[in-house]
Amino acid sequence: MSIVEVKVPDIGDFKEVEVIELMVKPGDTIKVDQSLVTVESDKASMEIPSSHAGVVKEIKINVGDKVAEGSLVLLLEEAGGAAEAPAAAAPAADAAPAKESMRSLKMRKYKKK
Repeated sequence: MSIVEVKVPDIGDFKEVEVIELMVKPGDTIKVDQSLVTVESDKASMEIPSSHAGVVKEIKINVGDKVAEGSLVLLLEEAGGAAEAPAAAAPAADAAPAKESMRSLKMRKYKKK
């Protein structure tokens, strides 16, 4: 098993967004595309999905932090044997989920009070 850095994918036209909710904690087992955190801009809130499956080892952000594309969200211990067997295919496998995650960002309209 290997440790993977899960980072903020492309979040559109926003330079920095604020973390308003952490949806996982260390020890949680997560799936690909599972929502990890909710971030908020002045126009919308978005859920950031995971690009990998595994067990959360360490969360690197806190509620109130500002994050941008490429910011480290958490460290993840990748799930079981599938990750170890095709070691030669790992670079190609890492690129595809990141692009899919970018498309799967869930946008919600945010109404300020």
